[in-house]
Formats: sequence, structure tokens, C-alpha cells
Amino acid sequence: MKPLKIGVIGCGSIAKHRHIPEYMANEHAEIVAVCDIVKDRAEEMADQIGAKAYTDYKDLLKDESIEAVSVCTPNALHAPISVDALKAGKHVLCEKPMATSTEEAEAMIVAANEAGRKLMIGHNQRFVPSHQKAKELISKGEAGKIYSFRTAFGHGGPEGWSVDGKDSWFFKKEEAFIGAMGDLGVHKTDLMRYILGEEFVEVGAFVETSSKENADVDDTAVCVLKTESGTIGTLAASWSYQKEDNSTVIYGEKAVLRLEEDPVNSLVVQYSTGEVVKYELGGIQTNDDGGQSASGVIDRFVTSVVEDLPAAVPGEEAMKSLQVVLGALESSKTKQIIRL
Repeated sequence: MKPLKIGVIGCGSIAKHRHIPEYMANEHAEIVAVCDIVKDRAEEMADQIGAKAYTDYKDLLKDESIEAVSVCTPNALHAPISVDALKAGKHVLCEKPMATSTEEAEAMIVAANEAGRKLMIGHNQRFVPSHQKAKELISKGEAGKIYSFRTAFGHGGPEGWSVDGKDSWFFKKEEAFIGAMGDLGVHKTDLMRYILGEEFVEVGAFVETSSKENADVDDTAVCVLKTESGTIGTLAASWSYQKEDNSTVIYGEKAVLRLEEDPVNSLVVQYSTGEVVKYELGGIQTNDDGGQSASGVIDRFVTSVVEDLPAAVPGEEAMKSLQVVLGALESSKTKQIIRL
């Protein structure tokens, strides 16, 4: 079987540390082209991996040999580039958040359906072993009725991660549209929908820019969420945490599940009987050195294309997670609880 020919659009940190290494580690994929508006960045990456360099993604899409692309650009470009790629007959793996509005997300889904191509969004938290195990236990009834949860994703900010540091597009509303809620919060809205197996129906939020003087997007948010069945919980997303926190605690009738609180035991289940079960399932993705390997996103995308399987995180799923974030922003602006 010939390897799937890949084009990577955007050569910033997420491409450099996750998409490109994971494609190169996959025997069924071959990166043949990369693109970045910064010519030197594109050419340097192309030289490193033996690919062709582009500065205009539309030129890359004209290459009929390219079968699939990763969209690793600023948020505001996710939808237009993805739609163009799908219309050009390419399968698309797009970074999160998939778009900056419901209308953009819907356009991506329509384009994928009309083209008969895969559209997958890079919500890697679904593939973390502790999260998958928690979902399994909850679906089997191990925790009984779920009463509440708290989940957080925070770190010191993208300036320590982005190739452009403090001048990164992450801080610019025109390019990012959403700040910490789009960078981190959307991961957790998607995760909780996945683990709990139900939709959120209401959201209330405080969303602020308090720690990043150079930002005109949110850097800290706290949300209260309610599911269809009445489970309520909190979600925090922030670029102001000195130490990274990517933890979740789920409170149930029969057990409390603690995820990613302990560096060794990535899932700890405390049963109401007094029994405690600890699972060593491996670490979660982090922005620390070497922390972005083997997310599972690229492997699942490649498999879905090569074996013609449904995308692991299709556009329809990711749009629902995006809508929670958009609702949170609206709640903060209007000071109202938003029904989703």
C-alpha cells in the first residue's frame, strides 16, 4: 500500500511538535509538502523532512498528488482553508477550535459532505488513556448517577510555546478570535461531552483578560455548565497558571473519579465503599519538552482515510464543543445564562 501523501499548512509549533513528527512516525503517511506565509520557516521545515515548500496554501492545494492536509494555522484561518482544501478533494485534519462561529463550522461540514472527504478536528483529549478509561467506567455504571464535575486546563500561556513568543497570533483577536477558551477551554468542553456522553444545555461564564497585557482576547475563564440530565459542573481555562493543570474530577453516586491529578496514577477511583483503585495509564500531552509526542490524533486521522472509516472526531462533534465556548463568551458579554 502506498503511503498517504500529506500536506501540512502552517509550520508553527503545533505542526513542528505534533503533526509533522507523528506523520513521520506513521508508516502509512508521507509528508510531501509544507506551507507557511513565512518563507524561511516553510523552507527550513521542507529541507528538514524532504518536502516541497509553499508560501501560499492555494498553490499547495493545486498539487493533485496530495491526498490529505493538516490545517495548523491561526484560528481565524481554520475554516476558510479547510473549506478550500475539501473543495480541492483533500481530506482535512484541522486544529481546534475548528472555526470562530457556528456558521463557519457548518460550512466546513457541508464542504466535507459534498466532497465526500474526511473532516477531523484535533481534539486529542479524547485519546488520553485516563479519559478513555473514565468514560468506560461511567458508561458501565461504576460511578452511578453523575452529580457534578470540575475540570481545568491552564498553563503559563502560549508565549512559551508559540514560535512567535509574546508576538504570537494567539494574543491577537483578529487572528485568534478566541483566547484561552479557544486554546484550552474548547478541549475541556469536548472532553466532558465525551466522558459524560451527553450534551450541555446551559452555560454561564466569567471571561476576562487579566494576566496578559499584550492580549486583546480572553486569558482566563470560569464557566458553570449544565447537562441534559441535570449534571452541573465547572470548567476553568487560563493562561495565568504558573504550573500546568489539566485535571478533571467527576463526582458520582458510587464513586469519585480523579483524572490527571497525580503524576503517576493518571486515574484514581475512590468508591463510596472505601475502596480506592489507582490506574497507571501514562501521561497526558503537555507543553513541556517532549510532551507533544504520540497524541493519537494523527494516527487516527490516517487510519480513517486509509481504511475509509468515520473520522474519530468529525466536524459535527467538534461544532457542538465549539458552540459551548461561543455560549460562554456570550454569557460573559451579556451577563446572562445562555441556553445552548
